[in-house]
Amino acid sequence: MWLRFKSKRAEEFNIDIVSVGNLTVGGSGKTPLVIALASSHENTAIILRGYGRDSSGLYVVKDKTKILYDVSISGDEAMIYAHKLPNAVVIVSEDRKEGILKAKEMGVKSIFLDDAYSKHDIKKRDILIEVNSINNRCLPSGPFRERLWRGKDVSVLVDGVDFKRRVELKYATQKMSLVTAIARPERLDEFLPDLVSKNYFADHHSFKKEELEEILLRDNADSLLVTYKDFVKVENFNLPLSLLDLEIELVHPFIKE
Repeated sequence: MWLRFKSKRAEEFNIDIVSVGNLTVGGSGKTPLVIALASSHENTAIILRGYGRDSSGLYVVKDKTKILYDVSISGDEAMIYAHKLPNAVVIVSEDRKEGILKAKEMGVKSIFLDDAYSKHDIKKRDILIEVNSINNRCLPSGPFRERLWRGKDVSVLVDGVDFKRRVELKYATQKMSLVTAIARPERLDEFLPDLVSKNYFADHHSFKKEELEEILLRDNADSLLVTYKDFVKVENFNLPLSLLDLEIELVHPFIKE
């Protein structure tokens, strides 16, 4: 990974590009942070790989006015952006450079890349969320994908210092069963109300209506408690849902620049 970093030359795309990510595998809150940053920008685009989607290649999931594809094509994270950023363009593409060129073609003035620290061949501003781990080794011996390389200009944001997480419980019922398919679901514990049960699925799991109905029936629950990442995949199942809606409040105004 060090050789890969040293061998790359950053290409200039003549547009403001900000990458938000972290150095470890698993979730760290990238999506809500991107939403918080991008919401202060007009005429912007979000570009991401679209991990877990049933498609490949480049898709404009949402133009400046409407959502063009369903969650199977977009993937869950892209659909969150499409819902939460009504005025932004959302593009999924394994090739981020193709996505950038498409966004420029659509006339945007700034671009946010979801999880693109490793794209050392793109000139951009890098923002990383600090993730602490007792194991500081890189894959396959530890959780780190690569290092914070010397010579790379990066802003490292600390949870609780540079930003704060705020969770709103919506559509609560008396008996709720948690159902979630996010990385490191224990992150939710501090925000959870009393529950009938906790049901964890693999990150980016594609839910089936029948398995969710089975949980409701087994627990005699009034609703399923889900995160927004889960909600975008199950909202059309016509099941009773409660929502843990996570938002991030930026502490330092300079982050919005």
